[in-house]
Amino acid sequence: MIIFRYLLKEVAKTQLAVFLVLMTIFISQKFVRVLGDASEGSIPGQLVMTFIALKIPDLASFILPLSLFLGVLLAYGRIYADSEMTVLHACGVSEWYVVRVTLVLAVITAILTGIFTLYLAPLASEYQYTVKEELAADSGLSALVSGRFQQTGNQDAVVFIHDKDRETNSFNKVFVAQLPKGDNTGASIINSSLVYAKTGKVFEDEQGSQQLVLGDGIRYHRDIDSKEFQSVAFDKYYIQIKDQEIEHQHRKLSALTTLELYTNIPPELDSAYSATIQWRIAFPLACIILVFIAVPLSVVNPRQGKFAKMLPALMLFLGYLLLLTSMRSAIEKNAIPSVIGLWPIHISALFVGVMLLMKGRSSGRIIKAKLPSFRNKKHKSADGSDHGEKH
Repeated sequence: MIIFRYLLKEVAKTQLAVFLVLMTIFISQKFVRVLGDASEGSIPGQLVMTFIALKIPDLASFILPLSLFLGVLLAYGRIYADSEMTVLHACGVSEWYVVRVTLVLAVITAILTGIFTLYLAPLASEYQYTVKEELAADSGLSALVSGRFQQTGNQDAVVFIHDKDRETNSFNKVFVAQLPKGDNTGASIINSSLVYAKTGKVFEDEQGSQQLVLGDGIRYHRDIDSKEFQSVAFDKYYIQIKDQEIEHQHRKLSALTTLELYTNIPPELDSAYSATIQWRIAFPLACIILVFIAVPLSVVNPRQGKFAKMLPALMLFLGYLLLLTSMRSAIEKNAIPSVIGLWPIHISALFVGVMLLMKGRSSGRIIKAKLPSFRNKKHKSADGSDHGEKH
């Protein structure tokens, strides 16, 4: 029990450290990307952290299996490099015992990964689409940023706001250039209707159309016949900035819940739905399979160091992931039957792991001795040696 706790503790704390480091790296990349969108005015600044948080479930579902894989390699690699595993083997600890101990942590990781892939990631993706739709529909409210020229949702006007009151969603010192219809850019600039108002606010009706209501301002307009500019003072002035209610975006399959993927399957999208379901199951299943690959690859010579087999291990992991991605794409394109799915890749990876685990180990030699092919070879070699002795 002491050895069990020791091995489990070493792998768990290494996995946690790897997980935190990788999450920090990937979240930083996402943060830079979202911050760039915010600086361009695509999303409001107050929603930056919301978009970052919505990326966490999807990132965690991928990083959890990777952190387990690297955690096993690093933890057991250190134990082998420090000759601790040699002492454990002398005490009767076999490779299969190490695998069984690691599988306990792998099952826990698989459950957590399943919660992310099957439940939290689809919910986060759905909420992200909802927020994006609200931002697209709310082009007059949160999307308008003070101190910047921005085009309205219907592309008919350019708005500049000097100051914005976030509590009341009202604007101060608003400049609007209403562009006339037409393809002539020069004529559009000359014939623009320019409006300046001290206050402004956006109102939305039940149909989804939005109007910018300006108060206490002046409208400048160029008369086409006299070619002179005219100014008209007003108390209230209405400008249509969005013509119709925004339609719901087509949801990607990643935003559908797992239950919806199982129950509401359109006949024309059967392959795509099946590929998405198997993709979500693949990551929890990979946590179990990767243990059989990581444990034998963690065996290193103390002179080589604990990172001796890190490169081939990472190549195997990347190959496993790329094959899963390629197979998923083939299923979506109906190149491979959805019944076959991703199972050949999982079975092949498990076979590779078992073969690595059997190679050069006493348990592997026992299994090989029991196989008919190996017995036949052994008998043939024995018969050959007997004939040689007779001659």
